[in-house]
Amino acid sequence: MAANSPNSPRQKMINLMYLVFIAMLALNVSSEVLDGFALVEESLVRSVDALTKRNQLLFDDLDTYHQVAPEKTKVWYDMAKKVKDQSDSLSNYIDRKKMEIVRQSDGEDANLEALKHPDDLNAAFDVMIAPGKTGGVDLKHSIDQYRTFISELLEDSIKRKIIESNLTTQPSKKAKENKQTWEESMFWQMPMAAAITLMTKLQNDVRYAEGEAIATLLKNVDMGDFRVNQIIAAVIPVSQVVMRGGNYVANISLSAVDSTQRPKIVVNGNPLPTDANGIYRAGTSRSGNFPVKGYIEMTRGDGSASKYPFETEYYVMEPTATIAPTLMNVLYAGYPNPVRIAVPGVPDQHIRPSMTNGSLERQGDLWIAKPTKVGVEAVISVEARIGEGSWQNMARTAFRVHALPDPLPYLNYTDENGNVRKFKGGKLSKSQLIAINEVKAAIDDDLLNISYTVLKFETLFFDSMGNVIPEVSNGANFSDRQKDYIRRLSRGKMFLIRGVVARGPDGIDRTIPPMEVTVN
Repeated sequence: MAANSPNSPRQKMINLMYLVFIAMLALNVSSEVLDGFALVEESLVRSVDALTKRNQLLFDDLDTYHQVAPEKTKVWYDMAKKVKDQSDSLSNYIDRKKMEIVRQSDGEDANLEALKHPDDLNAAFDVMIAPGKTGGVDLKHSIDQYRTFISELLEDSIKRKIIESNLTTQPSKKAKENKQTWEESMFWQMPMAAAITLMTKLQNDVRYAEGEAIATLLKNVDMGDFRVNQIIAAVIPVSQVVMRGGNYVANISLSAVDSTQRPKIVVNGNPLPTDANGIYRAGTSRSGNFPVKGYIEMTRGDGSASKYPFETEYYVMEPTATIAPTLMNVLYAGYPNPVRIAVPGVPDQHIRPSMTNGSLERQGDLWIAKPTKVGVEAVISVEARIGEGSWQNMARTAFRVHALPDPLPYLNYTDENGNVRKFKGGKLSKSQLIAINEVKAAIDDDLLNISYTVLKFETLFFDSMGNVIPEVSNGANFSDRQKDYIRRLSRGKMFLIRGVVARGPDGIDRTIPPMEVTVN
């Protein structure tokens, strides 16, 4: 009997092998999704660089006017300098935090452009929101202050709303349902590649806001007193990353314009309609990189024309969806398996999942998958509606279906400090044994924590001659005769609890391994 004890070397080896197997099955972020984040990050970095250069050109124009008429332009120049300083400060702070996150995972030789562990789920949490860390809260406060400062400078209400929306730190609807703060929704259980990309997107939003603020200040300068010595064509995309099926939207304009005439804009060889007001839209039926190049033509006072070329690009992503069981990458038959289903950039109400070999129901922010047949794959498919378009297939993932593993019996007892603990075999004091009324069963391996209902069990006692005395209990509680035998046991004596029949949430009755108990 002792050879099958949970504390025997053989059983310990079995338990260890089971834990290793479970760890091998643990959910990993797919390499395709991580590669997608790398492409998005690269595109966003290019956008940040382009916006930074555009902003510098706008500031240089204002600096030129300030040198010509410092007294007249001092207010606007000083304010623009403050905008630039605060934008640089916030962007540099985000850069430092990104580097801290990467070093947390990849070490001191970390490189933002070549992540070693892009799927690390702990690095962003450890740097930004772990106990004692204030990076996330500090970032939120900095964004709030910056957004308020920039909003007060903007006269255009539409641009103000866009910037306030881009730089909002209000938790999303989903984060509110999960009772998460903004910083928790940004960095809790977030793969390092995703966290870095989200922070780069913040830098992109900061540079966009900086440009709008400096452009507004530049307008306040009386252009009639100056001769514009440089005109730059600019392409300002709402986003350079578009999911297939959506629209790429960009604002094409000049950094200095004559409000009395509209320029001619040609994009990819086609004139932009005058009533488009400089807004360029392009469909996205294919994924990949797409150029946006052309020129803006302005007519001079003498009737001649000048062309100002521009060139940029945008990236169209393939539709993606996340289908992730919260326990492991297998589903258990007859058991309500929690599954997380999400499509980046698509609200939950525009997601429509389905499942074969079982049922799939929504429960809060999770989905409950309940397969029926063991050994038959359960396939979860996800459709999503992009913008105002039709429903599209986003992902299809097949899961293996297993039966729930057998539980183990245990006894709940109270230790010397009054704490309730689980006894799974070995030695226990007589007073603690007498206080126990029932046998319990559960799967308790830190991955699955599932309780079973004990239907019956048998105890085996041994008299002084070594004869076996069996006693049966039809239920989870010790019978009076079983309790009486326990009271008679002296120190060092043992008895067995065996023949435990337990019923799990899948409705299957199982006879589980025995447990040896010795009076301490």
